[in-house]
Amino acid sequence: MTLDQSVLVITLNRPEALNAVDAGVGAAVGEALELARTDERVRVVVVTGTGRAFCAGMDLKAHARGEDVAATGHPEWGFAGLTQHLIDKPVIAAVNGLALGGGCEIVLACDLAVASTVASFGLPEVKRGLLAGGGGIIRLPRLLPRRVATEMILTGEPISAADALRYGLVNRVVPPGQLLAQALELARVICANGPLAIRTSKRLLTESFRYGSDWDDEVWHLNDQVVAEVLASDDGREGALAFAQKRPPVWTGR
Repeated sequence: MTLDQSVLVITLNRPEALNAVDAGVGAAVGEALELARTDERVRVVVVTGTGRAFCAGMDLKAHARGEDVAATGHPEWGFAGLTQHLIDKPVIAAVNGLALGGGCEIVLACDLAVASTVASFGLPEVKRGLLAGGGGIIRLPRLLPRRVATEMILTGEPISAADALRYGLVNRVVPPGQLLAQALELARVICANGPLAIRTSKRLLTESFRYGSDWDDEVWHLNDQVVAEVLASDDGREGALAFAQKRPPVWTGR
């Protein structure tokens, strides 16, 4: 875990195990996300891996030994301390290689994704008689065409980075040597914007999925409420004033 200006970089670092997740990894990732949530210096989080894998999913050897791979003391955080761990700051996956099983589910739980050309994505759990229980079955059909997602879930076969880009699973595909730099560049573009506006936009985006239609009166009530809050905020006033004065805004996050 490193802090690069306003970007917290979380690196999965078990290359000998293809960055498979055990309880220790889940606890470390979850604690890093809690730090990001509470530290005002952090505006964006980037999650990446070392070696040839982003993450190969659950540590099956630990599971076979009867070990609980959930983050110690925090099962509510979900797989890898991340898949049910909602924070109000954007999280970007920088996918350096294999993202299989729970590794793919980590990507699905992130807000944005940049992938290396050598990355691949899949939910192979059915090949082991298991289910993609870290959100894969829930989230994949929301991000991909339903039949593409269904084929991935039922066959367990992966897709390439190029196909992931074509289907909208990732935002960008770049050469391996440019991956982290491109993810950080995307993060910094976000960091330049109003932090309160970014947090509130993520909140509205997330909560809007609870409603069945974009014509639902309740979702518009929520929209109007949070828009009014941001308009009345210090950052809302500063953004307008900075535009009028033709200068860069000075954000306070309030």
